[in-house]
Amino acid sequence: MGKFKEDVNLLVEYIGGRDNIATLTHCVTRMRFVLKDPSKADASKIEELKSVKGTFTQAGQFQVIIGPEVSTFYNEFIGQTGIEGESKEAVKEASKKNMSLLQRAVANLAEIFAPIIPAIIVGGLLLGFRNIIGEMKLFENGTMTLTQISVFWNGVNSFLWLICEAIFHFLPVGVTWSVTKKMGANQMLGIVLGITLVSPQLLNAYAVAGADKIPFWDFGFFKIEMIGYQAQVIPAILVGFAYVYLERFWKKVSPASIEMIIVPFFSLVPAVLLAHTVLGPIGWKIGDLIAQGVSFGFNSSIGWLFGGIYGFIYPILVITGLHHTLLPVDLQLIASTGGTYMWPIVALANIAQGSAVLGYIYLKRKNDEEKQIAVPACISAYLGVTEPAIFGINLKYFYPFIAGLTGSGIAGIISMITGVVANSVGVGGLPAILSIRGSSMLPYAICMAVAIVVPFVLTLVFSKTKLAKYGTK
Repeated sequence: MGKFKEDVNLLVEYIGGRDNIATLTHCVTRMRFVLKDPSKADASKIEELKSVKGTFTQAGQFQVIIGPEVSTFYNEFIGQTGIEGESKEAVKEASKKNMSLLQRAVANLAEIFAPIIPAIIVGGLLLGFRNIIGEMKLFENGTMTLTQISVFWNGVNSFLWLICEAIFHFLPVGVTWSVTKKMGANQMLGIVLGITLVSPQLLNAYAVAGADKIPFWDFGFFKIEMIGYQAQVIPAILVGFAYVYLERFWKKVSPASIEMIIVPFFSLVPAVLLAHTVLGPIGWKIGDLIAQGVSFGFNSSIGWLFGGIYGFIYPILVITGLHHTLLPVDLQLIASTGGTYMWPIVALANIAQGSAVLGYIYLKRKNDEEKQIAVPACISAYLGVTEPAIFGINLKYFYPFIAGLTGSGIAGIISMITGVVANSVGVGGLPAILSIRGSSMLPYAICMAVAIVVPFVLTLVFSKTKLAKYGTK
């Protein structure tokens, strides 16, 4: 008998029967179902199963949180039901039938940036480390940095920039590759396309503003400025999609015998031309307008309010999946202004949700079964992954979720009042302090303390109020 035989049988019943399952897969902690009729799933009964930590619907998928043993549960599920599992990509495509146009756009954007996130996290950590050794004056009575007094650490600082530059300055290469991968186009040509946006022969994007003269290609009767798009996200997205649709067009009209010649040539060359004449400049302008609009809000006289609202609603955006659309905004802010107010607040929101779980752990400290779910969720949130905390504990019991929202809202207000800025995005949660600008580290440490203490205390307080009645018992 399988370990989860009874729960598998009940899950099939509560999810609407075997015939209601269009397809399924699993990730690190969750079973992911695409259901023919999502309304047939009885979430409340499913959450009563001993092996289930929670449920939620996201991106057209009905997701059941199992925990670290999800692969065992999944194998028993397909073994008992006879349903063939699918790849994650197949499930994502099937799930889009249950999504609105906006949800599909958000899902596509998230899927484009998902493969890039690990690189951005590594780059953020390294930039943060370089920030500490190269910018913080901690020696010689606060007048010298570590790199200024040590040849070794100066060499380390210079060497690490090799990686950071590859990740952030050449980010358009990753974006165009990911667009072509997502849309089923030629990925190698996507990489080539990205390189044409950041080629060394182009004037670096960071040098454009201060350049006395911009180089250009002279075609006699017209000229094209030789401007690079280092760290620019929106131009890369526009150019990537232009290439994808050009490739699709030429594949339709090209004879099979010469398709290998016609399709790459007539897709790549026009895409590069569009990149440096139309789409690049338009994308740059759109990016700057977005950055200016966000900066205006956060730098206004009510910037503190923006910070509070953003801190409060960010975990709610996580529930909807809309938080994935904000990474390009952060990256654009960094590219346009050299820093971002938004990322520190995101990290504080992660910490706050983890602290709410910590408060719940304290309340249930004598309940070993509850701690098996809550402790890993708390650790995960403190390291920047909040879904186990939000869906496994906080939303389920409601009052910890409200405590976390309140704590991150207050921390967001303080973050804006004290002018906290991050040099880069990186790992959310506690490690995010490595991404914070040196001059902002002390006030950010205060914000982190608020994000830890306030949700913890409020969770204890709210557990004695009517808010506790809205959660699942």
